[in-house]
Amino acid sequence: MVESDTIKLLRECNAGVKMGVSSIEEVLPKVKNEKLKELLLDNKLKHEDIGGRTSQILLDYSDEGKEPNPMAKGMSWIKTNFKTAMADDIDKTVAKLITEGCDMGVNSLCEYLNKYKAAEEKVKDLTKELVRLEEDLTHSLREFL
Repeated sequence: MVESDTIKLLRECNAGVKMGVSSIEEVLPKVKNEKLKELLLDNKLKHEDIGGRTSQILLDYSDEGKEPNPMAKGMSWIKTNFKTAMADDIDKTVAKLITEGCDMGVNSLCEYLNKYKAAEEKVKDLTKELVRLEEDLTHSLREFL
């Protein structure tokens, strides 16, 4: 059970990181404010670091992980491109979109932490680190809303 829950939690964490990185990459070219751009780039690197660590642990378990849900990724892309195309204040729109994504990510990760209680502590700690990263990003984005 421990190994099964550990792998399942890692897969979800890794897919969430991929979704977060993809979302940041999608909006970065649209951002005008340099401070916002730096914040997003910094968080992209931090997400990639956690993603690398989750990928390595998955490899240790001989597991390839999983990709984000294609439907969720597609809907995110459509929403992002529609809202940014219609935006009067692109930076405010980007901050709002990333905040919404972070909120969904935090909710999902907390749900998976509760669901996969038998996962190894180091994997739960890594997931909690990602939750804190998403919460911190949400807090930092408030000045751009």
